[in-house]
Amino acid sequence: MEPFKTLTALAAPLDRTNVDTDQIIPKQFLKRIERTGYGDFLFFDWRRTASGDPDPGFSLNDPRYKGAQILIAGKNFACGSSREHAAWALSDYGFRVVIAPTFADIFFSNAGKNGIVLARLTEKEVATLLQNAKDIPNYKLTVSLEDQTVTDDRGFKATFEVDPFRKFCLIEGLDDIGLTLRHAAELDKYETEHDHAGWLKAK
Repeated sequence: MEPFKTLTALAAPLDRTNVDTDQIIPKQFLKRIERTGYGDFLFFDWRRTASGDPDPGFSLNDPRYKGAQILIAGKNFACGSSREHAAWALSDYGFRVVIAPTFADIFFSNAGKNGIVLARLTEKEVATLLQNAKDIPNYKLTVSLEDQTVTDDRGFKATFEVDPFRKFCLIEGLDDIGLTLRHAAELDKYETEHDHAGWLKAK
């Protein structure tokens, strides 16, 4: 998992509330066995028309937001089912930060385990950012996990809360496997001693 400290990047608006995980990554794409490649199907039903062509009315199809790494969304983002694929799709598409007033609890955990920073700001602050992202060409935000702030170059500044343990993992780039491997030496020692004890007992 790539460490996260501070990111300055293009911000894309998704001015919708109650975006559920089936909208983030539709269920027909959950049959894949890999954890990569889901970015192609992110918001698939919104990105495509009935004929399969890109929908020009959907914000992420707007060339102005190509390469955005920060997504700004409405409240209750990623509600619905607990599928971790939602976090995989957002990450694979290129988003490293999602800003919203509220997030579903299970998604909040899944996102952190996949290197995505979730910044909960007030509805007023999010409304300001959504409008700026729509109106200002090449609108960029700076998200500092170390300082727990979201800022732009126009005077906007907001702070967000983050669990200290999750913050540590994100800054260090540690997922669940990475956390376990930090104790590899102790685990190897235990296994060696356990195997030796078993061998002596067998004798």
